[in-house]
Amino acid sequence: MDKIEKLQELIDRHERLVFFGGAGVSTESGIPDFRSVDGLYHQKYEVPPETILSHTYFMRHPEEFFRFYRDKMLVLDAEPNSAHRKLAELERAGKLKAVVTQNIDGLHQAAGSRIVYELHGSIHRNHCMKCGAFYSAQEILATEGVPRCPVCQGIIKPDVVLYEEPLDQNVMEQAVQAIEEADLMLVGGTSLAVYPAAGLLRYFHGDALVVLNRSATPVDSNADLLIEEPIGQVLARIKVREL
Repeated sequence: MDKIEKLQELIDRHERLVFFGGAGVSTESGIPDFRSVDGLYHQKYEVPPETILSHTYFMRHPEEFFRFYRDKMLVLDAEPNSAHRKLAELERAGKLKAVVTQNIDGLHQAAGSRIVYELHGSIHRNHCMKCGAFYSAQEILATEGVPRCPVCQGIIKPDVVLYEEPLDQNVMEQAVQAIEEADLMLVGGTSLAVYPAAGLLRYFHGDALVVLNRSATPVDSNADLLIEEPIGQVLARIKVREL
């Protein structure tokens, strides 16, 4: 039995799948990740991306933050790829109970997934820091400089979790519950290097752990199945069978 056949057998045999993913899920949609050789952290900027994407930098240098944010983070023309679409199909079939993602691009929802826990927020939600008014990603992209609320002139901040900011406690609790109830855990497109998100895997006590990732992760040795190939290419070969 090859690895794809093994993955198919595991998916067929289990009924409470949860997927935990990161930037590698969206690279096949043309969105750059952070830590690979070609990722944002290896590109040359006068200020490191880790610094730009911090709460301190956002507050002190909002214009520079938004220049980087529009250029590198606010990707609105990307389309869901085979991984996003297959996960949505698994949810519709009653197999997949939740997607837990570190991504902020909204592509899981665009593919049709309904139960998505966005640990690091979303580019598609933006709120005025002064009056709380909501603005879409398209409205932010259409502005120049620091986007300000036309109602009260407050700065509009993306609902994206920056470095130094806590994760949303409610989202974390929902993700933990989903992981605790899973019988099969699929982990893909993530280096599992970002905490506290990566630490959520310790709540999985189900039957089998599958890792679909091109590079090594800290949980590889615990995996029941390890496939080091692009996740979209792998999931595209999986057949979805209704419960």
